[in-house]
Amino acid sequence: MCPKIQPRRRGLRIAAWSLATVLFVTAGLVGVVLWQNSYGMDEQRVSIRHGGHTLNGVLATPRDGRRHHGLVVYVHGDGPVDATHDDGYKPLWEANAKAGYASLSWDKPGVAGAPGDWLDQSMDDRADEAAAAIAWARARPDIDGDRIGLWGASQAGWVLPKVAARTPVSFVIAVSPAVNWLRQGRYNLLAELRADGASAARTNAEIDRSDTVRRLLERRATFEEYVRAMGGDANGMTAGRWNFISENYTADATRDLRALRGVPVLLALAGHDRNVDTADTERVYREVLDADGALTVARYPDATHSLLKESVERSDLKLTLTALLAPRSLFADGFLDGQRRFLKDPGSGPAPAPAPAPAPA
Repeated sequence: MCPKIQPRRRGLRIAAWSLATVLFVTAGLVGVVLWQNSYGMDEQRVSIRHGGHTLNGVLATPRDGRRHHGLVVYVHGDGPVDATHDDGYKPLWEANAKAGYASLSWDKPGVAGAPGDWLDQSMDDRADEAAAAIAWARARPDIDGDRIGLWGASQAGWVLPKVAARTPVSFVIAVSPAVNWLRQGRYNLLAELRADGASAARTNAEIDRSDTVRRLLERRATFEEYVRAMGGDANGMTAGRWNFISENYTADATRDLRALRGVPVLLALAGHDRNVDTADTERVYREVLDADGALTVARYPDATHSLLKESVERSDLKLTLTALLAPRSLFADGFLDGQRRFLKDPGSGPAPAPAPAPAPA
């Protein structure tokens, strides 16, 4: 019987060591994920009263021992965004904390249990909301009311200058901001079609469809009329979304940007942006804001619309692994550090993004 027992024992030992190895590696990976997703700041849930409703927010403060901090107020882009943007804001908040700034953000109405519905909001409604948050922050003893600025991305381009027209701000960080709703929509449509390698026939059909939608918006068509015009296919459109578009499709930030004259503005633009025509955005910002020298333009050639690295965002696997194991590396080279440097001295702008390494010979 002995010869049969020894192989079994060896098999059990091998299985035990294999299990121990798997557990060790798993524990190590869990440790790396926890470490990489721990940030140098303290977070607390806050409630802000506005218009008879409560904004459910997060206030992230530096761990620098100071009792008085500047503040970066976050204005979301499009969509149902929660206060942390599914934790995507946290590397940005950490960069702010390193510069001595707290960060404030809140769930959009109807998101994460917040009252209301963000699809019922106009850009003016969103600006009123942000102005109320700033008033709330100025009443706090731990916030320096003279050092409160705005951070906003994409759709926030229509909100940021409206906020500045309502209440003084010390600076603005505008990330891939839109200028004109209709121009942006057409740019996005054509960029996506090019990326898909669409045929000329498909491109023309999509342009015709887009023109039909524009005509419907101009005559204030109902959602039911939209569906009929589309041949009964809503194509993902909902009544709430249609009403939101109908309310906001005439948005154009050009005139509103005058409220930012004299305010230090960091304009962050991506090299792979399919959503916003960055050349058009830069042109308008320079025409309106460049005269007084308060505008700083930072370009990130390797970035997408969200200022993530293009090489990471185009791969679902790489995006997921990077978000878990190295979330700060999601962002374009130099973006986080540039934001931190801008906050240290808003009048001087950020450090330039590092040049890409030369290709091997």
